[in-house]
Amino acid sequence: MVSDYELTARVRIRDCALRLFAERGPDAVSVREVAACAGVSAPLVLHHFTSKQGLRDAIDQHVAQIFDEMLEAPADALAALAGGDELAVSGFAEMLLRSLPPGSPIPAYLRRLLLSTDPVGHRLFKQWFELSRGLLVEFERMGATRPSADPEVRAAFLMVNDLAMVLMHEHLADVLGVDPLSQEGAQRWGADVIKAYTQGVFTQPPEGAQP
Repeated sequence: MVSDYELTARVRIRDCALRLFAERGPDAVSVREVAACAGVSAPLVLHHFTSKQGLRDAIDQHVAQIFDEMLEAPADALAALAGGDELAVSGFAEMLLRSLPPGSPIPAYLRRLLLSTDPVGHRLFKQWFELSRGLLVEFERMGATRPSADPEVRAAFLMVNDLAMVLMHEHLADVLGVDPLSQEGAQRWGADVIKAYTQGVFTQPPEGAQP
């Protein structure tokens, strides 16, 4: 039988590894560094996870589980949209941020997964796309979006915009002066993104004007 102490140590090791892997990448972090962060011995890390790869697999499973739970968010977003909450449709990235504590390393780790050839990253990317496509179908049914001749391309386009917050947040923070993955940055980002989606960005040229 696993004791509460062992469960607590296992979670502490996992969370420390998640933070270190998100900051520097799994290849740059040793088992000893994870152990030091968690305040345990290196053999205890191996006792719980067998190997460094086992530890990484556990983290991938943890992040994937959080992502899977987010698939329940569209129903909440649709209900909020019906109630007039425009920020509810500002994207999955903001939904993810709302569900995580401030300073969570999960967005940074998710970025590493999505930019790698890791099968978990591929699965999450496809799930993100299916989520975006499903939301667009529901929004169109509700009259919240215009029909598209190519709904898959539209879903991919919106998803790419959403992914920018996660994949390029350091560059965005540099030019905007605020990290879009922070609470303040997400609110600022979402507010103008919604205006761009609902009001458009470009104006129509006057009738008869030369292109």
